Amino acid sequence: MKKTKKILFWILVGFAIIQFIPIDKVNKPVDQKLNFVTVKNTPSDIALLIKNTCYDCHSDETIYPKYAHIAPISWSIKSHVNDGRNHLNFSIWNNYNADLKKSMIEKSIQTIQNKTMPLPGYIVYHPKANLSAAQNSELIKYFESILNSGKL
Repeated sequence: MKKTKKILFWILVGFAIIQFIPIDKVNKPVDQKLNFVTVKNTPSDIALLIKNTCYDCHSDETIYPKYAHIAPISWSIKSHVNDGRNHLNFSIWNNYNADLKKSMIEKSIQTIQNKTMPLPGYIVYHPKANLSAAQNSELIKYFESILNSGKL
């Protein structure tokens, strides 16, 4: 019993100590001249879908939830955000070249069709990101219209 108490004590001490290891949760300022929904003049209903579903991980407009202040959860969230921004950052859309934009739109369509995005763990805590089949279809049609327009 004493050994169990010691182990539990040191686990709690370790948990308390890791709370002092900060992560950077400051978003870069967003230049609207580069931002996807502004540049593409995205209809407001589609823009809302994209922002609710994608922007927390794929933009510089991340809204960190309260639980993102608790380590090690905060580390995992920050890792997902960094990874998402590395793959596609809607906040710097106009900085990408045409080939990269085309590839990103195609991959966005593919991930929506395959239902691999948003991540299931994200949907649990962000119910607005759990899109219906009709909403997924709207997003796909919108992204396809961008591809078909030739104006990336």
